[in-house]
This record gives sequence, structure tokens and C-alpha cells, in this order.
Amino acid sequence: MQEPIPGVPLEQAPFGPLGRQLLAVCKAASVLGSAVFVLLVIMSIVSIVGRKLWSAPVPGDVELLQVCSAFAASTFFAYCHLNGGDVKVDFFTAHLRAARVHLLDAGGSLLVGLFGALLAWRTAAGALGVREAAETTMILDLPLWWGQIAMVPGFVLLALAGFYMVAWHLGQSRVAPVGVQP
Repeated sequence: MQEPIPGVPLEQAPFGPLGRQLLAVCKAASVLGSAVFVLLVIMSIVSIVGRKLWSAPVPGDVELLQVCSAFAASTFFAYCHLNGGDVKVDFFTAHLRAARVHLLDAGGSLLVGLFGALLAWRTAAGALGVREAAETTMILDLPLWWGQIAMVPGFVLLALAGFYMVAWHLGQSRVAPVGVQP
């Protein structure tokens, strides 16, 4: 389901130098997001155990969970898209030629790139609005805009990954065998 065309998966695809660099940055962002999630789980366990056994939870644990999990989740999208991990319904494309499948995937990647750019723009604008309002969390008094602005790099990476994959799929559509069906 993740491979629209039999053969080499996208993570082993012959990306150019720019694509390999983008893949490395997206992979590093995903690892960072994963580490944040692991730390949040550890913090939650410590807080729950502390609350139940000693009536001493981690102060602001829910605030930290909310602020940090939004950032961590935004780090995975670009790597997923570069690896072809998006959900695809290939029922309609199963009998199309490889070149046409690549063209459809290029259109989908264009939408992903545009959506990533829109999310980055509106998330940054929202964060700046929250910053101007000087909103903070209740317990730890952390500025709320920090959590929002931290999501922007993940969405920028998503936009870059989408736009890169447009070019990659268009290039593959030109070199795909014309008479061969997947």
C-alpha cells in the first residue's frame, strides 16, 4: 500500500544530493520528536506514580505534555512523506502505467507541499498573535507561543518534502517505461 510502483521503495530511491540532505534533516527531526515523546512518557509515568504514592505529581505535567507533544508530532510528517508512508488508496491506480501513477503522486505531493506551507504560515501567525497577547500556562507560567512556534519548522519541512517529491515524481514519470504496467 505504501509503494505505488513495485520495485525500489522511496527510502532507497535514488534521490539527488538535495533530496538526500532533505531526507537526513527530516530523519533527524523525527528522531528529535521521538526523543521528546519518550521524555514526555517518562515524565508522565513519574508524575502518575508520584501522584498516587506520595501525592507529589510533577508540577505542570499536563502543560508540558500539551506544549511539547504538538511540537513532537509536527516533526514526523515530512519524513513520512519522503518515505512514501502516506496513506494511499491504490485501488484506482493499480492498473495504470507507472508514468501515470507518478504524475498522480506528483499532484498529491503538490497538495502536501501547499498544505505544509499553509500550516507553517498560519501556525507562525497564530503564535505571534498569542505572543502579543502574552498568554502563559497557568502553573509553570510558560509563554504559550513557544509551543506553537516550535511546530513551524516541522511544517516547513513538510512543505519542502512535498515540493521535493513533486519534482522527484515528475522526473520519474519521464523515465518510467511507457508500455509497462505496475
